[in-house]
Amino acid sequence: MTMTDITYRGGPIFDGQRLLHGFALRCSEGRVAALAPEVALAPLGEIVDLDGDLLAPGYVDLQVNGGGGVMVNDGPSVADLSTIAAAHRRLGSTTILPTLITDTPERSRAAIEAVAQAVAEGVPGIGGLHLEGPHLALSRKGAHDGALIRPMGEADLEMLCDAARRLPVLKVTIAPESTTEAQVSALAEAGALVSLGHTDADYDTCRAYARAGARCVTHLFNAMSGLDKRAPGVVGAALATGGLAAGLIVDGVHVHPAAMRIALAAKPEGIFLVTDAMAVAGTEAKSFRLNGREITRAEGRLVLEDGTLAGADLDLTRAITLLVRELDLPLERALAMASSIPARLANMPETVGTITEGGSADILRLKQTDQGLQLIAPL
Repeated sequence: MTMTDITYRGGPIFDGQRLLHGFALRCSEGRVAALAPEVALAPLGEIVDLDGDLLAPGYVDLQVNGGGGVMVNDGPSVADLSTIAAAHRRLGSTTILPTLITDTPERSRAAIEAVAQAVAEGVPGIGGLHLEGPHLALSRKGAHDGALIRPMGEADLEMLCDAARRLPVLKVTIAPESTTEAQVSALAEAGALVSLGHTDADYDTCRAYARAGARCVTHLFNAMSGLDKRAPGVVGAALATGGLAAGLIVDGVHVHPAAMRIALAAKPEGIFLVTDAMAVAGTEAKSFRLNGREITRAEGRLVLEDGTLAGADLDLTRAITLLVRELDLPLERALAMASSIPARLANMPETVGTITEGGSADILRLKQTDQGLQLIAPL
């Protein structure tokens, strides 16, 4: 025993797969020392009575554009990434993929280098990098700057493949309109997580790109061809293709609850939560800028001047609460969608998104209230 031993008991524990009752958790020196039935785990060190509160793994968010007043597109620098990661840790996301929204080749290279340096320096919470664009479809650009969207060239592919080999995780959102199947295959072979998004591609094209190596769809239902009776589109391909996972923004704004319910019924596994968070996350700021354009925050929405949605004003505790309260989703599934499911999709270490003996004590304490889950604090 050391003075840093802490034993938590008296509340349910979600280990990434199961909601355990009657279990206790011991942490020591910032690691998980033991997870076992209370009757089998002798109390050591400080004893914390959870009083019914829930312990769960820190959230894993694969789409974080900004936080703490900073956008990834603002720099990026190691200091920027540290600020963003710290803001999201306070919101419960202990592992994130900083996400660069469509920008110049120079900014993409800078993001790769900044993340590589942050990882080398051990900046807490940086799990890799997500490049959302610039190889998208103009027809589905959303809040992305259309002047910066372009086809993927040979130099782009070389840069991305090199980044995929260097970084722990590289997620790349692309549209078939701006990339080839051969490029997707090369990215997948290099280790990139290729995601289809901001595209009008049809069902058959999406299935072909999945066979080429794409394994994900970015923010399901948003900025993509929808599900029609004779044209199933990206949505249909995502729901019908076992090899395609899908991120979902559950904020009550981006996707209607009925559409979410249909998607979750059609795809019992593989759907995970993302915040698509922007600079205002973790702050009281009412506006910020992206590529020289002002985005305002009001009534749970982030919008450009013309009303186009530009990311989400969301944290994952609220997303989980919405799933459980409005869609009657089992708490275990909602928690997994914010932790173990995205972690496994991104091939992160087995200890990320789970509570595992020997793993980091990136664990959240959550109170179950009449209004839903309330994040007390990361342990």
